Amino acid sequence: MSVDARAFNPPSELRGDLRLVGSMIEPETRVLDIGCGDGELLYYLVHSKGVDGRGMELSQSGVNSCVRHGLSVIQGDADNDLEDYPSDAFDYVVLSQTLQATRKPREVLLNLVRIGRHAIVSFPNFGHWRIRMGLLIAGRLPSSALLPYPWYDTPNIHLCTIRDFALLCRDEGIRVERSVSLDRYGRPYTRALANLIAEQGLFLLSRTR
Repeated sequence: MSVDARAFNPPSELRGDLRLVGSMIEPETRVLDIGCGDGELLYYLVHSKGVDGRGMELSQSGVNSCVRHGLSVIQGDADNDLEDYPSDAFDYVVLSQTLQATRKPREVLLNLVRIGRHAIVSFPNFGHWRIRMGLLIAGRLPSSALLPYPWYDTPNIHLCTIRDFALLCRDEGIRVERSVSLDRYGRPYTRALANLIAEQGLFLLSRTR
């Protein structure tokens, strides 16, 4: 199957959080990218890091785009299909900007660290100060660049803060190997007051038990 690299941005143009995800993944490892969209990250990992990459995507259009570009991607739902994967099937499992759209985020997270030796998860931070101020002053469910949908038409049904996510990891015995605070463009900065200032959180995880 021919691969048209022009359909994807070059690695330097990857979305900011995806560049960081890519930097956390070792070359020539086994990677599962859940909610992989059109396969931009997966394409980069396969062709720049030589990984054995697989993907799962809910939308048929996303699956079609990935397959057209030579990627091994199936249609699937993180809430229902992860249980079919055996434990330790991958070195890394990636869930980028998708956890908040799942119906059972706790179960999804537990499956991530079961399936992979490491899990990489990113999500919008609902504790960001602009969101807090919007709710306080306007009295309405706030929106942001990362959460642009109106309340009645949003796929984001389980919003959380960076602190919420860190506490869930602690309670479930999941080791946080690395956490990065990001602005809306995916640029990292100091972790001080991350739950208040960061617009995104990015975590590298593994099992402790």
